[in-house]
Amino acid sequence: MAGHPRRPTPGPEPRPPLTRERVLRAALVLADERGLDALSMRRLGRRLGVEAMSLYNHIRNKEDLLDGIVDLVVNEIDLPSGDVDWREAMRRRAVSARGAFERHPWASALIDSRQSSGPGRLHYLEWMIGTLRRAGFSVEMALRAVSVIDSYVYGFGRQQVNMSADESDVAAEAMAEAFLSAIPADAFPCLREVTEHQMRVGYDDSADFEFGLGLILDGLERARAASPA
Repeated sequence: MAGHPRRPTPGPEPRPPLTRERVLRAALVLADERGLDALSMRRLGRRLGVEAMSLYNHIRNKEDLLDGIVDLVVNEIDLPSGDVDWREAMRRRAVSARGAFERHPWASALIDSRQSSGPGRLHYLEWMIGTLRRAGFSVEMALRAVSVIDSYVYGFGRQQVNMSADESDVAAEAMAEAFLSAIPADAFPCLREVTEHQMRVGYDDSADFEFGLGLILDGLERARAASPA
C-alpha cells in the first residue's frame, strides 16, 4: 500500500524587502545597543543580513544615515499644537524630549552637532522657534529661550546617564552609604545633611527635572512680559 506523500519541508521565511525605513530603524536599534561609534555600514549590513553596498540603494552615505536616525528620534517628541500656550507647549516638549533622550542616550549630542538636517529635525526646530515667536518673543529672545531650555534638557539627560550607569538599587544604596561614611560631620555638616536626607526620601529625577524646568519657564515668561512689543 502506497504511503501518504510527504509534505514538502517549509523553507525559511522570506526576508522582508529592504527599505529606507527598515535601514534607519535597524541603525537606530544598533546605536541604542552599542553607541554611535559602533554604527557602521558593515555592521548595519550584517544586522540586516545584506551586503553593506546594498544599503546605498536607500541611504546616500553615513551623514544621510545620521540625519535619518536623528529624524526618527525627534519624531518621538511631543510638539503640542492648537490652543496650548507657549509655556505649557514648551514644558510638554521638554518633558517628552527628556524621555526620548533617555531611550536614545546618544541622540542629544548628535542633534546638537548636525550641520545638515532631515525634514523631521527641520520641523522640530521650526516648531520651537515658531511657538516662541507667536507668543511674542523677539527673534533674539526666542533663540536664547531655545538655547537655555535645550541646555537644561540635554545637560540633565547626560547627567542622569552618568548617574544611572549602575541601575541596581542595592548598588546605589551601597554607594550612597560609602559616600556618607567618608564625610566628616564636623567639617561638612551641610553636605552630610543633604546626603542623609536623600538617602531617607530617595531621589525623584522627574520631580527634580520639572522643578528646574519650571524655574526656567517662569524666568522666560518674566523676560517676555517685560520686553517691548
